[in-house]
Amino acid sequence: MTDESASTVQIDDSPGDRIITAVERLGEQVVVDRCASLLMGGNEGDEFLLIVGGRHAQGVLDGAPPLYWPEVWGARALTFVWADSAASAVHRGLGDQAWRVREMCARVVFIRGLAEQEALCHMLADDVARVRGAAARALGEVGDIGHLAALTPLLKDDEKEVRRSAHDAMVRLEKRIIEP
Repeated sequence: MTDESASTVQIDDSPGDRIITAVERLGEQVVVDRCASLLMGGNEGDEFLLIVGGRHAQGVLDGAPPLYWPEVWGARALTFVWADSAASAVHRGLGDQAWRVREMCARVVFIRGLAEQEALCHMLADDVARVRGAAARALGEVGDIGHLAALTPLLKDDEKEVRRSAHDAMVRLEKRIIEP
């Protein structure tokens, strides 16, 4: 990315607006490829990190530990821009050690309708409630009638939001499959 395109990044804009601007400047496939690279642990440069991470990325650039944030931001950006070439990075992210990456990748699966049923079923037993909930929501979108049995135990999850997500996923799945 050139300095000219970096100077147009408004780090306080919404993530969607920043991604739209990046697509206008760099092209859709370039943005998707760079987001997938971030999700896979790649370093896409300071300017691109500001595009996907906004003000929070400035903290990382100023010396805060990046932890898992670049991967999360790369995945989040894929909710705004997409090409099938990013699917393998999302698949990898579903098994990431950082729960925020797993959760965001499940969101990408939900939005993009990716065939990740096996990974999602595994995530229904995740130690982190937010991951279980995100996996249930995604399974409601991409699963089939056989996945109702995998969702059923979550109706008794200790976490209210997980129970709600499982119920909503089951309703969505039934409407999508049974009532076409």
